[in-house]
Amino acid sequence: MEQILLAIDPVAITLGPLTVRWYGILIALGIMLAYFVGQREAIKRGLPENFLADLLIWAIPIAIVSARIYYVAMKWEYYGANPGKIIQIWNGGIAIHGALIGAVITAYIFSKKRGVSFLKVADIAAPSILIGQIVGRWGNFMNQEAYGGPVSREFLEGLMIPNWIIEQMYIQELETYVHPTFLYESLWNVVGLIILLALRKVNLQRGEIFFSYMIWYSIGRFFIEGMRTDSLYLIGELRSAQVVSILSIVIALAAIIYRRMKVRPVVRYLDVEKKEKKKGKQK
Repeated sequence: MEQILLAIDPVAITLGPLTVRWYGILIALGIMLAYFVGQREAIKRGLPENFLADLLIWAIPIAIVSARIYYVAMKWEYYGANPGKIIQIWNGGIAIHGALIGAVITAYIFSKKRGVSFLKVADIAAPSILIGQIVGRWGNFMNQEAYGGPVSREFLEGLMIPNWIIEQMYIQELETYVHPTFLYESLWNVVGLIILLALRKVNLQRGEIFFSYMIWYSIGRFFIEGMRTDSLYLIGELRSAQVVSILSIVIALAAIIYRRMKVRPVVRYLDVEKKEKKKGKQK
């Protein structure tokens, strides 16, 4: 009989009444890595030095609140009957699409207030968003959540993944191994990050790196969501994440086509860098 190891403790540190969970640590780590990568690119692209930090002061709390609002809205039948539990975010219940919607709206308003192109900011931030998502999904791994349907141990071994991941994919309550959908999405986003970084060299029109992020992430999320067992549903069997993914792809493609046909003058991602080099040669 195969030996099943104990699952990883989701609590990293306990100091009296204070508990620090791996989920929170990994989310914070993802945000920090995303900021450092984004900050370097923001300075390179001519944004004010404190622009990204000032944006995050607003975007992070708003993203958390909007992630909770999205989750509660998708489960309103339960929360409508238990309104006292709506604010109990410490018991779990946030959705990445809600966080993204809140963060994008915040970035749009903030950019307009500062007199900076939102699409310029979005292009700079797109790879950083993926970095945050890559790291953040490992928080789901630590919590043994956001997993897929049952599979055999042999299936997981066939994926050539480390044993410590395989063991964590054994869910005691279900007495079975499950699809590591957190890993599928994290790896999908790693490939997406490489693609977005490569697209910076192509010098696409302004906004197209961000739209490419929307398309890439949404394609992966659509199929991975179909494997998950904890999906939020809109109506009947309609999974909200799949609906949002389809809408995101359509919106991004429509925006690319419209801007290529109608928007003039054309502004490209590397235009600022080219102008700076030109000025340097003229001096």
